[in-house]
Amino acid sequence: MTSSEQRLAEIRGGLPPRRHNARTIAALTGNPGCTRRAILDGAGVDKPSLAERIGFPARFGQSRFAITRGNAFEAQVKADGGVELLRLVAERLGVPVPAAASWTDLGAGDEIAGREERSAALLTAALPTATTTAHGATTAHGATTTAHGATTTAHGATTAHGATTTAHDATTTAHGATTTAAHGATATATADDGTAPGGRPGGLPDSSAALFDHPLLGLDVAGRRVYLEPDLVAARLGGRFHVVEVKSFPVIDGQADPAKLAAAAVQSAVYVLALRELLAARGLDPQLVSPEVVLVCPRDFTNQPVAHLLDVRKQLLVVRRQLDRMDRLDALLAAVPADFTADPAADPQTLVGALSQVPARYAPDCLASCELAYFCRHESGGRTSALGRPVREALGGVDSVAEVLALAAGEPAADPRHDEAAVLLRTAARLRADALGASA
Repeated sequence: MTSSEQRLAEIRGGLPPRRHNARTIAALTGNPGCTRRAILDGAGVDKPSLAERIGFPARFGQSRFAITRGNAFEAQVKADGGVELLRLVAERLGVPVPAAASWTDLGAGDEIAGREERSAALLTAALPTATTTAHGATTAHGATTTAHGATTTAHGATTAHGATTTAHDATTTAHGATTTAAHGATATATADDGTAPGGRPGGLPDSSAALFDHPLLGLDVAGRRVYLEPDLVAARLGGRFHVVEVKSFPVIDGQADPAKLAAAAVQSAVYVLALRELLAARGLDPQLVSPEVVLVCPRDFTNQPVAHLLDVRKQLLVVRRQLDRMDRLDALLAAVPADFTADPAADPQTLVGALSQVPARYAPDCLASCELAYFCRHESGGRTSALGRPVREALGGVDSVAEVLALAAGEPAADPRHDEAAVLLRTAARLRADALGASA
């Protein structure tokens, strides 16, 4: 155990770390500048229990009714081997609806390690393009290695559309890697589960769609392996992998709740990132995973499913940046007092005192995503930060609400840096008074 791991274990009080999931990883992006949250999440502290212990329990989360409704809607959408789901996804992607598709349920069976490896093997075996080249490079989207019109590479270079060979039954070898093509046969990577080149689960040809129900993906967060289960991954539709998320919140007149839509986009970005890292770890092109996620929700006030595309490229950058920050916990721990603890066995006063030693960055939207938000709001009472980031930034660094009111009343600024903010506040106070006087 490294010194950092030992320090994080001491912060937890020796308890095992709480495991992250896609929802908690998505929540990390809500306030990336909060050192307190980064330390607690990096250590794997049970924040709901900690909030209860200090007297500020969290007041958010999914109700049992919402979970039950979501499970029922997902089961409805996936009924009959996902026939209706396949049609929705294909039409939303603008591709012909396949006549047949393989359906692989990866949601049960082996233990976690076995499920992750099985999911990885079957997903990579379902690559929508030819992927075997020297040094593990992948061919361009849609390219296949055949005798007539085949594309071949050497030294790991990626093939380009339109490159051709003329030999029948040609074999191209570069540094010991061999790719064989004969009269239109497609060359593909051999899966870890022993799938032969050209073979697919269910015996479907390369052109057929493949749907994977609840594959298990892995992602490293602060040095620990986190396991994630997207609702569905579709392969060989539009030439790429697509993550499919099934949510039970409605889309009414083409509009969904903005907050729920934003949360779904970030959570989906976590799945896209995990799937891309799976391909990259096996020497394959991570760009084979599309940044466009298919979101399936109920239409209006019915249970009729409707599909929408979410472009999560922006969310991917945010998630990746926050995970990189979590990987640099050594630098964050260096600024944390040696006696800082979140040990649930400690008395509440000790825990409150310890938390107060690590800076937080409270904002009103923390109430929807962080278990310690009510404590941080109480702690920041009387400070402009409690009014939200837009207000805090508009006030130009004036930290206290009392100072804001004093400046608005005409008192001189104690700090010359607040002179400009003082002028604006006095103008705003005068305009407010004029407006109220006119209305009276």
